[in-house]
Amino acid sequence: KMITAVAPSMMTVLIQGESGVGKELVAREIHERSQVAQHGYVALDCCTMQENLFESELFGHEKGAFTGADRQKKGLIESAEGGTLFLDEIGEISPAIQAKLLRVLETGRFRRVGGTRDLTANVRIVAATNRDLLEMAHDGTFRADLFYRLNAFTIYVPPLCQRKDDIPALVDHFINNHDFSRRVNKHLSEAALNKLLAYRWPGNIRELKNMVERAII
Repeated sequence: KMITAVAPSMMTVLIQGESGVGKELVAREIHERSQVAQHGYVALDCCTMQENLFESELFGHEKGAFTGADRQKKGLIESAEGGTLFLDEIGEISPAIQAKLLRVLETGRFRRVGGTRDLTANVRIVAATNRDLLEMAHDGTFRADLFYRLNAFTIYVPPLCQRKDDIPALVDHFINNHDFSRRVNKHLSEAALNKLLAYRWPGNIRELKNMVERAII
């Protein structure tokens, strides 16, 4: 219901939940139900890059901006033009990038690395984190003003142990969409389902998917 409510708007959305609960699937669903579904959906994992590379990846850079920048490069904000930019694990970005991202959210403007003129960020931003950004804001490790910008509309995705009624449907989906399972006609027994329902799933849906695929093989 929350996805359906917020998707048609261009409001920034923050998706919170443990690792493996399906936050990116929520982001994709928001995009697919939005007014910009026909445009690009671009995802960036915020915890996989060094700060200087991350800034160039997000904002792009001008030729000569740094050693090795032998040509102009458009960033992901421009690549997602008219569509959705998904920033996964946004709690990992540095204070310097936080400040520049805040400017994008507040003004809709940004500059490429080494650039001297502002560009328009015509993009909807959806962010996700498994960290407590409010606590980080209180600790001073995440900008409070950026948190409140991102927190305009929050969707909390509960861990799998709090929604075990989803397990049978998820397992059926994983079995029916596994190539090997379709060839050998695998199915889930009642005894196996009972064991799956009894387990706590600390790795959430990612762990469930891996276990089902192992069992099929």
